[in-house]
Amino acid sequence: MEDLKVEIATLAGGCFWCTEAVFERVEGVSKVIPGFTGGQIKNPAYREIISGRTGHAETIEIHFDPNVISFKELLLIFFSTHDPTTLNRQQYDKGTQYRSAVFYHSGDQKK
Repeated sequence: MEDLKVEIATLAGGCFWCTEAVFERVEGVSKVIPGFTGGQIKNPAYREIISGRTGHAETIEIHFDPNVISFKELLLIFFSTHDPTTLNRQQYDKGTQYRSAVFYHSGDQKK
């Protein structure tokens, strides 16, 4: 039996509740935390984020076991469940906080 190993993936794909719901069902994912990242202001209020002036994106932080699912497989799910080609928009959600982005946590994830 392999030891439990946990890595983190941070993905922005529009509304974090929509992307959170997708990844909560994936085998090998132990936790999905919605939030915001990528902005210039430390700990902004939600009303500041939705103004689009902070630079933050709605994201999910995925805790996963790479012995069960790879980062690449997570990205395949990510890119098949939202449209990264619509700038600053996912369906009815509009604004820079709804942009598509991948935030890597290691050199392997960057590759």
